[in-house]
Amino acid sequence: MQLNVTGHHVDVTTSLKGYVEKKLDRIVRHSDHVTDVHCILTVEKLRHKAEATVALRGATVYADATEADMYAAIDALADKLDRRVKKHKEKLVDHHAVPAPKNGA
Repeated sequence: MQLNVTGHHVDVTTSLKGYVEKKLDRIVRHSDHVTDVHCILTVEKLRHKAEATVALRGATVYADATEADMYAAIDALADKLDRRVKKHKEKLVDHHAVPAPKNGA
């Protein structure tokens, strides 16, 4: 997974980038098809916004979160991305497959 973290009106420190990387590692655990993650951190007055685009094999998942604190916004973003990646993974699984008949019946 390649992670790009950029900031608008905020300096992306090593601790902030490390926090984003730690939180987004959870997404990789759910789907091993994650190729690229682009995260944008924005500060506008008292609003802290974190948004990310996750490139999966065959799809792109986007989420954003706005909170009063940047770390809270990153937490909310990670939760949203986690749910959306899980949902995408469930769509790929064929739930309508007919089970194979048993030989003994």
